[in-house]
Amino acid sequence: MAHHTQDKYEEIRDAVRSLCAEYPDEYFRKVDEQRVYPEAFVDALTKAGWMAALIPQEYGGSGLGLTEASVIMEEVNRAGGNSGACHGQMYNMNTLLRHGSKAQKDYYLPKIASGEWRLQSMGVTEPTTGTDTTKIKTTAVKKGDRYVINGQKVWISRIQHSDFMILLARTTPLADVKKKSEGLSIFMVDLRQAEKSGMTVRPILNMVNHETNELFFENLEIPAENLIGEEGQGFKYILDGLNAERTLIAAECIGDGYWFIDRVSKYVKDRIVFGRPIGQNQGVQFPIAEAYIEVEAASLMRWKACELFDAHQPCGAQANMAKYLAAKASWEAANACIQFHGGFGFACEYDVERKFRETRLYQVAPISTNLILSYVAEHILGLPRSF
Repeated sequence: MAHHTQDKYEEIRDAVRSLCAEYPDEYFRKVDEQRVYPEAFVDALTKAGWMAALIPQEYGGSGLGLTEASVIMEEVNRAGGNSGACHGQMYNMNTLLRHGSKAQKDYYLPKIASGEWRLQSMGVTEPTTGTDTTKIKTTAVKKGDRYVINGQKVWISRIQHSDFMILLARTTPLADVKKKSEGLSIFMVDLRQAEKSGMTVRPILNMVNHETNELFFENLEIPAENLIGEEGQGFKYILDGLNAERTLIAAECIGDGYWFIDRVSKYVKDRIVFGRPIGQNQGVQFPIAEAYIEVEAASLMRWKACELFDAHQPCGAQANMAKYLAAKASWEAANACIQFHGGFGFACEYDVERKFRETRLYQVAPISTNLILSYVAEHILGLPRSF
């Protein structure tokens, strides 16, 4: 279609597209139907080096920026796949890259780059705190050369398909810190080890085939050298990962948006009702055109967020706004697509219902729409804090 953007990432786009072409609709449809993990696809992405995009060359990665990573994720979704199976590695990486010690980077990065290890999980959210991150109750208490972890987490994705998780826990009680964002620390957790010694994993079946879990920690001991950066500064560090996550998910929604628009545009040109293609009706054209305009606009905000992130500039506002615009645009595109396919929109073999379910998630995760609106109101417009 005419709107495949010409940009300086054409080479990356072509390469990712041709890899994705080997995993057509039927592949993802089957993965969805069987509720399994797209193991073969993630392995192929890893072997081709795409999962190591952000790892510096000295550790065996390609040393690219978040900008390029966003193009990779966009293309996966645009091809009909779902980056939700593997995007964790992209955004978790930044926390390790920006705040890990030289020894930690030397230890983890080469094996992650080669694909021997996966860093797909981030443990932040808890059942009782949700978005109120500073109130998390999971604790890490230092005992000699180890930290002892107790508590629980929920909606922790890809635990069963990852070797490591970045975990946020409170190292200083809330009552003892001056600012509530202090006293939180991040740790690298070896998941296979943890499953044998104090971490219980309970899978959560959900609307999309997305491997996610509830975790319970009972005196899980992890080596003190698994602390990333300084103790008590973890909240600051995790924000880098969260801004990267929001921006990459914006890119995935942009990919979804283009997928829906491609599919529905093609369908309404061919679908004849009352002796004419339904795409000739303005009632059909306008919602599709509107969704397209919104996807294009969201894409521009994504470039802005990526540019700031890669320049190590503050990008919270842009990351949040890109996520808001892209999730809204992909959801509008999804609605138009399912609506104008009529009954066929609900038929599994058309893939529209699968992608419809997948893109709906992003109104809620990784940060809900209302939270983004409060962020903009408070931090950008200077309105009184509402909570």
